[in-house]
Amino acid sequence: EMTSVTGVQTCALPISGIHARMLLPLLSGSVSWLAGQQLHVPTQQRRAVSVDMAEGVKKVFIDGEAGTTGLEVRNRLAKRSDVELITLNEADRKDAKARAKAFSAADAAILCLPDAAAIEAVDLASDSECVLIDASTAHRINPEWAYGFPELNSEQRSKIASAKRIANPGCYATGFIALTHPLTSAGLLRPDASLVASAISGYSGGGKALMGVFESDEPHEPWGAYGFALAHKHLPEMQCFSGLTEPPIFLPAVGDFAQGMVVSVPVHYGRDLADSTVKAGGVGEAIHAALSKHYASDHFVTVMPLGEAAWKEAGLLERDAFLRPDALNDTNHLQIFVYCNEEKRTCVLSARLDNLGKGASGAAVQNLNLALGLDETTGL
Repeated sequence: EMTSVTGVQTCALPISGIHARMLLPLLSGSVSWLAGQQLHVPTQQRRAVSVDMAEGVKKVFIDGEAGTTGLEVRNRLAKRSDVELITLNEADRKDAKARAKAFSAADAAILCLPDAAAIEAVDLASDSECVLIDASTAHRINPEWAYGFPELNSEQRSKIASAKRIANPGCYATGFIALTHPLTSAGLLRPDASLVASAISGYSGGGKALMGVFESDEPHEPWGAYGFALAHKHLPEMQCFSGLTEPPIFLPAVGDFAQGMVVSVPVHYGRDLADSTVKAGGVGEAIHAALSKHYASDHFVTVMPLGEAAWKEAGLLERDAFLRPDALNDTNHLQIFVYCNEEKRTCVLSARLDNLGKGASGAAVQNLNLALGLDETTGL
C-alpha cells in the first residue's frame, strides 16, 4: 500500500534482503545451544509494547537506505505491521528539501550515511521532532548523543529511550566494549591496562565496494589485515565506553566470508588486572562471573560456558576445534567467550557477533524500538 505524507511516499511493503549469497549457513551447534537458553527481557520493556501499539503505527525514515546497512535496516522493518516506512524516489534521495520533508513526517529516522552526510542530515532534521539514530561514526563520543549500546549499564536503556539523538555503535567497538566495560566497572580490569584487540570481520563490513571485490570472479585475497596507521575510526568510542584511559592497539582484518565477526582481547594478569583480582586467585572464574552477572538479564548478549572443554561439550566449536565468526549471522545476538591459562597467567576474551546484525542494522532496530517505547526485541 502506498500513501503520501507531505509529498513523501510511504510504504509498508516487504522487500528482499541484500544479496542472497550473503546469507551464510548458521553453525548448528551454536544455534541449538542458544535456542536452549532462557533469554530475559525486563518486565518494564515487555509492558511497553501494548501501551505504544494502541497509539498507532510509527513512521520511520531511513536516510541512506540504498547502502549495505540501510538495506539491512529496511529489510528488518519492512516485515513489521507496527512501522510504516517513509521512502523517497531515487531521484530525491539526495535532495535536501525532500529529505527535510521526510524527517518532518517521521517519528524516527535512521541515518545510514558516511560521516559528513550524517552531519548534514542532522542539520536538515533540526526543525523536526523525530528521533535520530546515526549509524555513522560522527556522533559516537558526542556527550549530547546517547550511545546506542543498551547493555552498557543499568541506566543506558533509559538514556536511549528518552533521547532524541542516538549514536549507533561501531561493529568492532560493540565487541570490544562488551568485553571490557563490565570488567573495568567491576574493578577487575585496570583502567590503565595496555590492551590489544584483534578482530576478523566478514567483507560486508567494507560496504558495496568491498563486496564487489569479493563477490566478483577476479582473484582476491583470502584474508587481509588493514589499519596499519593504528588510527581506526572505532578507537575513540572503544576507549570512551570501555573505561580505559588509553585506546587499545587495534588489529582488524577482513576474511573471505560475507558476514560475521570475532573480536578478541588478550589479558595479562600482572599487567592488566587489578592487584586484588590477581591475589584472590581463580582469575578466569572471577572474570567469567563478572561478565555473567553484568549480562544476566540481557536478551541479546550471552556469556558462554568458561573454557574450551565446556565449549566442546556444548558443541560450540566447528569440528571440536574452531570458533566460527558466522554462527550468529542474521541475528542481533552477541556471544562472549572466556578462556584462560592460570599457569601462564593469561586470559583471552572474545566476542562473536554479526557485523551487520548487533554490529549495525540489528542494533539500530533495537535502539529504534527503545526510542519508540516498544519492546526492544520487536522484529529481532
